[in-house]
Amino acid sequence: MVAPLRAVDIRNNDGVSQHDGGTAVTPAASTSSAGTLPPAPPAATPVPSATDLPDDRYLNRELSWLDFNARVLALAEDTSQPLLERAKFLAIFASNQDEFYMVRVAGLKRREEAGLPVRSADGLSPREQLAQIAMRSRELAERQARVYLDSVRPELEKHEITFVTWSDLDDQQRLRLSGYFSDQIFPVLTPLAVDPAHPFPYISNRSLNLAVMVRDPDSRIERFARVKVPNNVPRLVRVERDQDDRGSPPATFLPLEELIGVHLPELFAGMDVVDWHIFRVTRNADFEVEEDRDEDLLQAMERELARRRFGPPVRLEVADRMSERVLELLLRELDVDPHDVVEVPGLLDLSCLWQLHALPVPELKDKPFVPATHPAFGEGESPKDVFATLREGDVLVHHPYDSFSTSVQRFIEQAAGDPQVLAIKQTLYRTSGDSPIVDALIDAAETGKQVVALVEIKARFDEQANIKWARALERAGVHVVYGLMGLKTHCKTSLVVRQEGSTIRRYCHIGTGNYNPKTARLYEDIGLFTAEPVIGADLTDLFNSLTGYARPTSYRGLLVAPYGIRRGIVERIEGEITHVRAGRPAGIRIKVNALVDEQVIDALYRAALAGVRVDIVVRGICALIPGRPGLSEYIRVRSILGRFLEHSRAFHFVGADEHWIGSADMMHRNLDRRVEALVLVADPAATDELDAMLTSALDPATRCWVLEPEGSWSPSPSAGSTVRDHQTQEILRHRRSDWPGGE
Repeated sequence: MVAPLRAVDIRNNDGVSQHDGGTAVTPAASTSSAGTLPPAPPAATPVPSATDLPDDRYLNRELSWLDFNARVLALAEDTSQPLLERAKFLAIFASNQDEFYMVRVAGLKRREEAGLPVRSADGLSPREQLAQIAMRSRELAERQARVYLDSVRPELEKHEITFVTWSDLDDQQRLRLSGYFSDQIFPVLTPLAVDPAHPFPYISNRSLNLAVMVRDPDSRIERFARVKVPNNVPRLVRVERDQDDRGSPPATFLPLEELIGVHLPELFAGMDVVDWHIFRVTRNADFEVEEDRDEDLLQAMERELARRRFGPPVRLEVADRMSERVLELLLRELDVDPHDVVEVPGLLDLSCLWQLHALPVPELKDKPFVPATHPAFGEGESPKDVFATLREGDVLVHHPYDSFSTSVQRFIEQAAGDPQVLAIKQTLYRTSGDSPIVDALIDAAETGKQVVALVEIKARFDEQANIKWARALERAGVHVVYGLMGLKTHCKTSLVVRQEGSTIRRYCHIGTGNYNPKTARLYEDIGLFTAEPVIGADLTDLFNSLTGYARPTSYRGLLVAPYGIRRGIVERIEGEITHVRAGRPAGIRIKVNALVDEQVIDALYRAALAGVRVDIVVRGICALIPGRPGLSEYIRVRSILGRFLEHSRAFHFVGADEHWIGSADMMHRNLDRRVEALVLVADPAATDELDAMLTSALDPATRCWVLEPEGSWSPSPSAGSTVRDHQTQEILRHRRSDWPGGE
């Protein structure tokens, strides 16, 4: 076990943690919205082993993920949200469903087709899971369409943001749009016929397509053709209209597919257009790089990216008015199971609503938010030296409330320009297209510093961008490595080595989020800056394992996967059992994106059976069943979704008085197939900050969803109760008089 670096006492004399807005009872003594906890079992009561726990103790992870996306959809249904934010959540829901099908459903289909007798932890076969997913997905698709058609769209129209059809336009508008079609759209369209001389065309993943039926006026034979809607022009075509009485032009849109549809006779000159329908295919994008030890990993990844385009279909979305004969043709030619067809009323692919969210209508969006500069790093135009600050003590930053650019980005940029810095070592999992982090690493290398960048080119859906960055870094003289064979490097770590007189000092950043300044303003994440020698030595060992042949399996202030995180977390859970049975304070607070790993879940069940209070905040998937009598009465699970994507991972073991943060979720892939890092946070100011964040998230009045014992999610608090928004409160807490804003 890893021992704390420093002694920390999070409780004051009254036994409570301090935070803005009052006090909260320590986890061991608190109650939930479900009521008072049952009496703790006697200390002599034996704690069952995992083999003695009931077989039906897990929820299905795939259905739990769909429940998560249903909570995203609930935000679109919430009329208290600003209108364009509701449209944004409809777009997020649509993109989430795409990725779920491309990865999770694709994996289940592959197992089913291979005949693998692999059942999920809750005992379902791939076929059984696919059947339940299909039914649930159709329900959600119908619900999404109804939210858009019956609620969001009518409200948009009240604010002069309207959708029209061709028949709604006057002659001048049609003339202008026909000119736009001829100049901008027609030249890039390629009609593809299907007949004995032309096989059915390849339909690219997530492309929007027109299924067109045309008739030869001479032979009267009808033929099928496909027209792809171009994805490099706006999906929603702006219709110019006269200014209204207020002098502000309303936003009116015509879907691009309808503009193409009414001009199909120009594409099929001499043929009669019988009808046309919209459809969309989602393909398997879940692939694993076949890593040959004698082959360059970069080349292997580029080969697999080319293959991804040709993955088999896993879903067919069609307009609900599509004719039966066209649907049957698509099913036959695409080889799609009828259960994988989703009929959609209204617009297909509502991810296009991001285009509406970009409209300059601030009154229909969240109020602008400007991150604050952490006081440790200076105020306004007077930034403090980062290295001098860290020599005084650790700094914990909480994004997006604390500015990324004046903390993490400044840390790397100052290191790049500091002549005393000898080396910079950095992991890059995902970053932005115009990354100042990458620019700083290039600048550092060009000035002669030793710069190492571990670029994870297997980061799903960011592979191409990461390959581009890897090559740019290599051209600048950066030592670029691509991780370990068979593992993804997902940890978020930076190490700066600096010459200070006759000594070498190491400065570290370990976080929960990517080194991406754009998502750092949208994702909630935590990062620890420290000059603690033990952490510096650990990070040195970790980078040596990533770049060389070193294989350390234990660290002093870190827990590192795939060797140590599961073991370390389970040991600490068992430690809380020891504390509670000895009559000492005990409790566990966990905040993660997903909780799926059976060994961790079983350890939490055992802790609950011993009387340890367990509070969990999970954004997405949760396979643990809370509140079940005789199993998990001491466990409460809640989910918080909102303006920012809750992304941080934090662990608090009350009896051991330990706080950990890091990159790992409690999932098999994170604990077994990735390089992840958790760091022990020991600085009193930093642990106070973590306590305040967890206490706010777990406050009974915080708006959230609560996981019930039967597996459903219920909104909480109940109607009529006092409600607080966790993210709003975090903004306010970071805007105290000693937390000036400004970036």
